[in-house]
Amino acid sequence: MVKEECKVLLDALNKVAACYRHMVLTIGGTADSQNLREELRKTRQKAQELAVANRNKLTGVLKDKTVSKEDKAEFERLWVIFSTCMEILEVDMRRALELGHEFPLNVPKKHLIQTGMSGGTSGVAARAMSVQNMKYEAEHNIDVVDLKDLEKEINQMGEMMYEMEMKVNVPHWTVEAKQDPGAELKSTVSMGASSMGMISVEENKSFCDISKVLAGVIFSAVLIIAIVLAVCVVKLS
Repeated sequence: MVKEECKVLLDALNKVAACYRHMVLTIGGTADSQNLREELRKTRQKAQELAVANRNKLTGVLKDKTVSKEDKAEFERLWVIFSTCMEILEVDMRRALELGHEFPLNVPKKHLIQTGMSGGTSGVAARAMSVQNMKYEAEHNIDVVDLKDLEKEINQMGEMMYEMEMKVNVPHWTVEAKQDPGAELKSTVSMGASSMGMISVEENKSFCDISKVLAGVIFSAVLIIAIVLAVCVVKLS
């Protein structure tokens, strides 16, 4: 039961962090706006809430001495995935801070990145927040205020990761993966190759069927010509 709860929390964190990265990449682009900055703030806060929930759940389980060896190995694997996700989230938060300073919304003369993208990003944020509609009640200088909060949250994130390492020391190199590197990609490629193989086999079968029919027609024509020639020779003799 606890293992499934940890997996659900970790999956939710991964999805929200992925949505946050997607929106960070649009800062300074043609889709950048006050709404985007508010979406980034809410999605970032959601990710931090999930990070705290994951940390509390996994820390409690890994410090429990009654956990079996097999379950502990699985929880350590989840811990490594969680810590990696935290590192990626911190990198994206730092990127958002840099891009936010580089492309402030209150300076209209600043040239933005011409990404070719247009429209809003509410759909991405809504999926991350598990809501259908996101309403914005942000102040006009949301980017200036949010950058200050973001800088504080980055420091808090670093402190949180340091405390995690002090409480639970699980070196990444000691955790064995359940699959070989790139196993998922290989399985996808193999499935694609097998499907292509089936298509090629079917094409070869159809080609062979056509070849057999053509060979039969040619053989029949040659046989008829041979019979006609034989009759003509008999008559002439």
